[in-house]
Amino acid sequence: MDKQFWLDKWHKGEIGFHEGQPNSLLEQHWSTLGVAAGSAVLVPLCGKAQDLRWLAEQGLRVIGIELAQTAIEAFFAEQGWVPERDEQGPYQRYRAGGVELYCGDIFDLPALALDEVGVVYDRAALIAFPPELRRSYAAMLQEALPELKQLFLITLEYPQAEMSGPPFSVAEDEIRTLYGAQFGIEQLAHAEPERRFRQTTLSYLTESAWWLKK
Repeated sequence: MDKQFWLDKWHKGEIGFHEGQPNSLLEQHWSTLGVAAGSAVLVPLCGKAQDLRWLAEQGLRVIGIELAQTAIEAFFAEQGWVPERDEQGPYQRYRAGGVELYCGDIFDLPALALDEVGVVYDRAALIAFPPELRRSYAAMLQEALPELKQLFLITLEYPQAEMSGPPFSVAEDEIRTLYGAQFGIEQLAHAEPERRFRQTTLSYLTESAWWLKK
């Protein structure tokens, strides 16, 4: 898949991946990380997720990366915020309410030099990529964020042969392959998801929350 795939999804309103409320696993388990108020948290492929506002309400500096300008503008409109706009390297940056959203390709992240980011919240990025891009994405993330100490990662797991994705199935052994050299990995939750992505044709579907820490 390419960038146009996702841009078309937003243009057509085919955004079943959008939850419309803060993620329940985020609300239940974020405190486990012990992230101090004022810390910078990166949210890759953030869309217009309500998670962004929820994190900002915890006193965090929230930095999102999103390809679709439609999604970014919708997020700020839905909050009733009028963002400031400027250019930062290859990105257009939108800022309001303690949230900074960068419009562009996540793989251009190294150009931002986000040395202050110590935490990543990944609900929608890793599972959005096919296997070869997952490897490139995970490597880029670790190289681009030299101060990265923790990731809060949410994944789905199901028989990949039964659904083409995205979202893709990502199992524990792959997470350990991608991140295990640098991070300790702890599973915080593992259950059938309450909503979205539920497919009656799947043999099983589980959603997991992972705490990755150096």
